[in-house]
Amino acid sequence: MLCPYEIPKQASIVIISMKATLRYLAGIAGPSGFGSNSTAEQVTQHCFPFLPSNLTALITGASSGIGAETARVLAKGGVIVVIAARDLKKASEVKENILKESPKAEVLVLEIDLSSFASVQRFCSEFLALELPLNILINNAGIYSPKLEFSEEKIEMTFATNYLGHFLLTKMLLEKMIDTAKETGIQGRIINVSSVVHGWVRGACFHFNDMVSGKNYNGTRAYAQSKLANILHVKEMARQLKARNARVTINAVHPGIVKTGIIRAHKGLITDYMFFIASKLLKSTSQGASTTCYVALSPETEGVNGKYFTDCNESNCSGLANDGLEAQKLWNNTHALLHKHLLQASS
Repeated sequence: MLCPYEIPKQASIVIISMKATLRYLAGIAGPSGFGSNSTAEQVTQHCFPFLPSNLTALITGASSGIGAETARVLAKGGVIVVIAARDLKKASEVKENILKESPKAEVLVLEIDLSSFASVQRFCSEFLALELPLNILINNAGIYSPKLEFSEEKIEMTFATNYLGHFLLTKMLLEKMIDTAKETGIQGRIINVSSVVHGWVRGACFHFNDMVSGKNYNGTRAYAQSKLANILHVKEMARQLKARNARVTINAVHPGIVKTGIIRAHKGLITDYMFFIASKLLKSTSQGASTTCYVALSPETEGVNGKYFTDCNESNCSGLANDGLEAQKLWNNTHALLHKHLLQASS
C-alpha cells in the first residue's frame, strides 16, 4: 500500500497559510526587507561593498536554472565561483555568459555526477588539489524522475542525486571549510536547496531502506522525500557544527516554485490549461535564486544555523523536518550506507 504524500487538508496544518499565500502573491516583503518578488541581484547588491575579497563558492547544478543564476550573481559580485556540473558543455556555456557580462570574474568548471559516489570522490580530490579556500558550499543540484531509475551503486536515482551525493560532497569538503574559516576569520556557509514539498511527506512513508531501493516508487513522493532528507541533513549537521564550535553554518532554502526543467517534467501530471494558469504564479529564475544568494551572502544571516528560509526570510518547515531524532537516525543510516559502499569500492 502506498504511503500518503498529498498536502494535508486540515486547515491547522496547511503548509502555507492563507496569509502567507497572499503575502507571496503580492510580493510583500518580510522582516529581511525582501519577499517573493525580490531578485538575486536585489538581495545581494547591498552585500557586495562589504564582502571580503577572494571568497570562493562551490555550486552544484549550476549549468542551468537557479544554479546558473546563483553563479552569475555571485561572480558578478567578485566571488570566485566553482561550477560543479554533470554536463560540462552546458556548464562551460554558463561560464562564457558570465565572463561576457563580468570579464574580470573568476569561474571554474569541474565535472561531477552526484548520483555516483566515485564521481563525488574524484571531484573532491580535484577541487582540493586546487588549494582554493572554500567559504560557501551551495548544494543546489536536483532531479525529478517520473520513472524508477537506479544509480551505478543500485540506489534509487532521485535519492542518490538529491540527497546522498550532496551528503557525501559536504562530508568530504567540511574540513576544508572549517580550516578556511579558521585561517580567514570568515564564517563558512553551507546551503541545502530544498523545497516546500518536503512537507508532503508523512513519517509513515519516510523509511530509509525503501527510499534507497525505490520500493513502491512514485516520482513526486521520491522528490519530496529527498527534499525532506536535505532539511534533516541540515538539522543534524547544524547540531554537530555547534558542538564543535566550528565557524561554519548550514541552512536550508526553498527557492519557490520556479520555471525550471523540474517543473516542466511535472507538466504531464496536469492539463495544459492548468499548467498555463499555474505558470503565472511561478517565480522567475532570478527570483528563485534570491533566497540562496541571501543566505549565502547577507550579513543578516551571519551566525544563523540550522534554519529554513523561504522568500529570503526565515520560515517554518514541517514537524517531521524538525524532528531531531529523525535527523539523527537518517544521519546514522546514511553514514552506514556510505561506509558500506565506499569500503566495497576500495576492496
